[in-house]
Amino acid sequence: QVRLVESGGGLVQAGGSLRLSCAASGRTVSSYTMGWFRQAPGKEREFVAAINSSGGSTYYADSVKGRFTISRDNAKNTVYLQMNSLKPEDTAVYYCCADRVGWGIPKPQALYDYWGQGTQVTVSS
Repeated sequence: QVRLVESGGGLVQAGGSLRLSCAASGRTVSSYTMGWFRQAPGKEREFVAAINSSGGSTYYADSVKGRFTISRDNAKNTVYLQMNSLKPEDTAVYYCCADRVGWGIPKPQALYDYWGQGTQVTVSS
């Protein structure tokens, strides 16, 4: 069993930056695909970014492309989401997820095996 714990969320002004972290425990996730999704109030959860097991392939939602960067440190069993030029519409709960299949991004959220509890990101205008 894999446990994922997100951190780094908070309140930031528009144009600011945050870095989210997702620490995995229970087993190593170095062979897993890792992803980030988000859910804004009253909306469905949506894809943000994904990274394959080696870190050599990444994929982003159009809405965050050029502003967000997903990365991973397999030695630390941790995945990151660097968020720059934040906008009020980025306000959401951000969820980290892991899929035992380490390739084939992007993939629908139903294919991810493990999910964190989420961290709130609020961007004020």
